[in-house]
Amino acid sequence: MLEKAHYTLTLSCPDRVGIVARVAGFLAEHGGWITEASHHADAGTGRFFLRQQIQADSLPFDLEGFRGKFSEIAHTFDMQWSITDSRRRKRMVLMVSQQGHCLYDLLGRWRSGELAVDIPAVISNHETFRDFVEWHGIPFHHIPVTPETKSAAFAEVSAIFDRVGGDVLVLARYMQVLDAETCARYPGRIINIHHSFLPGFVGARPYHQAYARGVKLVGATCHYVTEDLDQGPIIEQDVLRVDHGDMPTDLIRSGRDVEKTVLARGLRYHLEDRVLLNGQRTVVFR
Repeated sequence: MLEKAHYTLTLSCPDRVGIVARVAGFLAEHGGWITEASHHADAGTGRFFLRQQIQADSLPFDLEGFRGKFSEIAHTFDMQWSITDSRRRKRMVLMVSQQGHCLYDLLGRWRSGELAVDIPAVISNHETFRDFVEWHGIPFHHIPVTPETKSAAFAEVSAIFDRVGGDVLVLARYMQVLDAETCARYPGRIINIHHSFLPGFVGARPYHQAYARGVKLVGATCHYVTEDLDQGPIIEQDVLRVDHGDMPTDLIRSGRDVEKTVLARGLRYHLEDRVLLNGQRTVVFR
């Protein structure tokens, strides 16, 4: 049985009495059938976060009609909000360098239907995966990056992303630091997988850093990209246990499994509108 189409309403606003009642009352007034509901009040920031999934055919209006009718409530409560339609597949652009494990994993999940997205482009600073990507029927764009061409290269990345109507840009082990302009242009829309349990071992060669410190756990972090290296809001993390006998090559091999699963989970949360930004943190409704 196919899942029925649904709208997903997400919002955040200053916390106060009556928010849930007003939203639920609005949906009940129009016959909206709520199939999933989550909310969170953050005492530290004084903000309230909500996600509700509504059966699309239970409402007497479309997405634009929803936006028009809900806007008065949003204004009353000073909400930052959005509404999406499950029938509109998000468009994901992938970026990769010369390590392909995350690319292989995401394309496998995409072909199997586990990731319900469209992939209109893969961008790389190397030619390594052109044949593999094009075998999947996906356009491949080779954009070399050097210190001298970095600004122009990332301007080309942005141009491709905009031209194909990208919703999210995923750095699937793309081993270049994006420029500040690109980060600022797409806040909350660029996702990276970092091969350490942040905030520990930022930057390059984190597995070698972990080995030097003799840690007993290594991990991976899926996070939004900001201009501050590896400091963006964290979406998902996981770890695995290692011991004194593991060399850096062992940590790298084992860590790749964690990287793949953490990126896939974090990306799925984002695609399903389960992640709300809360300053430098996130609220994730799993």
